[in-house]
Amino acid sequence: MKVTLHVVSLLAALLGVLSFVFLVVAIGTDFWYIVDASKLERLDNHTERLSSHSGLWRTCRFNSTCRPLVNPFWHERANLTSSHRQLLNMHGTFVILLPLSLILIISGGMTGFVSLLAEVRFFLLVTGLVFLSGALVTLAGVSVYVAYSTAAFREVLFLLGRKRLLETLSIRYGWSLAFAWISFATEVLTGLVYLLAARIVGLRQRRDHSI
Repeated sequence: MKVTLHVVSLLAALLGVLSFVFLVVAIGTDFWYIVDASKLERLDNHTERLSSHSGLWRTCRFNSTCRPLVNPFWHERANLTSSHRQLLNMHGTFVILLPLSLILIISGGMTGFVSLLAEVRFFLLVTGLVFLSGALVTLAGVSVYVAYSTAAFREVLFLLGRKRLLETLSIRYGWSLAFAWISFATEVLTGLVYLLAARIVGLRQRRDHSI
């Protein structure tokens, strides 16, 4: 089966839109990290809900209000411990990287649209590299978030000194993080498809010049 530029263009557009939508939903929702404390509530007879779910910007109690996370850029750090400063640095890193990846997707989509219409090999190559760069930024942001959430939970255990929390809490990553991983995968595929489009255009130009 011969792969045509038209089919590749449609595939690139579809994957690009999917990568954008998944990352927007991931960044804007609060289900990156879920803490199920229902067992602890039953053991300690708590009347209020302790279970929570968190995003990049805030943490929320189930069936309750949300509160913003500490601003990593404007928070006073003079009296913080080194571990707290490290957490703030990690928080500041992923809240920059993930929106930056979104900007790269938008830029790649704009250049990709023009390059597919004009069938310019150089711009198709650039677009592919932009999407692959965005994928690397997304991967870095998600990886930093996973490291941040792990370190934050260890810090909470240390401060509370309650090892039995591990037995009474069910902690897992949520669907927002899964959407970020899907966006990463579609960004990689989009970049590869644009590189394929550049190859198709290059082969067509060589064929035309040889005639």
